[in-house]
Amino acid sequence: MPKLSVIVPFYNVQQYAPDNLRSLRANARPDFEFILVDDKSKDETPAILERAADELSAVAQVRYIRREENGGLATARNTGLDAATGEYITFLDGDDWLAPGYYTELVAAIEELGCDFVRTDHVQATARARSVTRAPVGRRYEVMNPRDHILPAHRTTSVDYAYAWAGAFHRRLLDKGVLHFTNGLRTAEDRPWIWKLHREAESFAVLNLLGVFYRRGVAGSLTQIGDVRQLDFIRAFDQVVEETAADRDADVLLPKAVRTYCAIIAHHLSEIDKFEPAVAKQLRIMSAAAIKRMPQDALGDVLDTMDLRRASKLRRLRRRVTTAKAAA
Repeated sequence: MPKLSVIVPFYNVQQYAPDNLRSLRANARPDFEFILVDDKSKDETPAILERAADELSAVAQVRYIRREENGGLATARNTGLDAATGEYITFLDGDDWLAPGYYTELVAAIEELGCDFVRTDHVQATARARSVTRAPVGRRYEVMNPRDHILPAHRTTSVDYAYAWAGAFHRRLLDKGVLHFTNGLRTAEDRPWIWKLHREAESFAVLNLLGVFYRRGVAGSLTQIGDVRQLDFIRAFDQVVEETAADRDADVLLPKAVRTYCAIIAHHLSEIDKFEPAVAKQLRIMSAAAIKRMPQDALGDVLDTMDLRRASKLRRLRRRVTTAKAAA
């Protein structure tokens, strides 16, 4: 069994894949498994991966998988999870890269702590600028219960730090069905995943370890494109709310889920001009429907405690739903 499986989905990243693959080589060990998943790229990414797989196989275990159709990041990660054989599992996106030797330090830490998963800080790279983003947990190298780090509702917590690649996970989570993503989600795919991880895993720790360089502002990234795929955040957060409502601690956890959902809706509405006109209209309609679906008691409490600007946007949506329902 490999010590670590690294799942790396790629899609149309010919400009960035070489940096990614060089950083994998700088982290390679014979007991590491690199799973390179091409999500039906249309550029030169597959040719780059084929060459890299041959070169990396001299220093690590390598699997190159080319999907027959494009499924999006969540589905590509699931393809990698289905192929992973390592004792520990981590992720890396195809346009990001690593510091040399990072994975050896990561594995040593999770082995020493003996917990289900660990989280790390990361470096955000925007053009030539670099900034450190810290996981929102103060206690470091201490094994804790992840369920205890979902709340409080009004503050950024571990469950809001949704980057799948910022850490490592013991295989037992994969065997329990906790690590898979919701197939087909094109954006916000990390949100149902991170909530499930914090509800169902039993132990985690946060490390003072920097090694992942997260590239922001990539032209082809969905965060930069205002098309219909962006609206998958609604399906993602519907899942968060639905699953949290079924949790044994639903009464205390639901306000956090609803508050986060509302904040994301308000954020997208504040940037509605970036969307294509038809998608902007759909965003308003789908957001109003989402407001209607939310647990109304929790929603009322959230709107009473949010800042005035965001609460006003959401209350207008809520009124439209009520008015339309009365007219019908």
